[in-house]
Amino acid sequence: MQPLAGQDLLHTQPHPMHWLATATAVSAVIAVSSLFQPPAATATAAGTASAPAAAAPDPSRVTFPVNCGPNRLDVVQKVSGDLDGAGGTQTVAVVRCHTEAGSPPSGVYVLAQPSDPKAAPRIVATLLAPAQRLSVQDVTLQGRAVSATLQGYSSPAVPRYMPDVHKTVKWQWQGGKFVQSELPASTATDGA
Repeated sequence: MQPLAGQDLLHTQPHPMHWLATATAVSAVIAVSSLFQPPAATATAAGTASAPAAAAPDPSRVTFPVNCGPNRLDVVQKVSGDLDGAGGTQTVAVVRCHTEAGSPPSGVYVLAQPSDPKAAPRIVATLLAPAQRLSVQDVTLQGRAVSATLQGYSSPAVPRYMPDVHKTVKWQWQGGKFVQSELPASTATDGA
């Protein structure tokens, strides 16, 4: 059998150098074409890069100013939203010392994320300090207002299993700070 015309020519057989030259040429074409994009493509890419919204600050990355002794600190509730109307996202965290029974006092803190996303969130406001000896039963966010249902004790003589002070408070950003408003505290003796 005779070879077909051109099969016996050495330069018609693919060699590794041919593949390397072809790959280099294709890479060069792709690299050069990426330099010559239309202006609209560059603007779209830049607009897309700045569009993602910042994630809500994570309370598990914060060291709260609460001394729990040998017990751990629990984040029992959290809500997130734009509390100050500036376009960022803040987190309201309700924390308390861990206990198997009872309701230890709660702390309510507002967290913000620094500009460096790798940095831990920071506490920007204390809405309720544990020293106030109130426990948070529920926290909600409606619009930019944070509301909480609180309970506590009118005196040390009140049994710790039966809180007699119940109130609802609301915090809202006004004039550069969080302003608290609340309904009057009620006690078990109010109706007597």
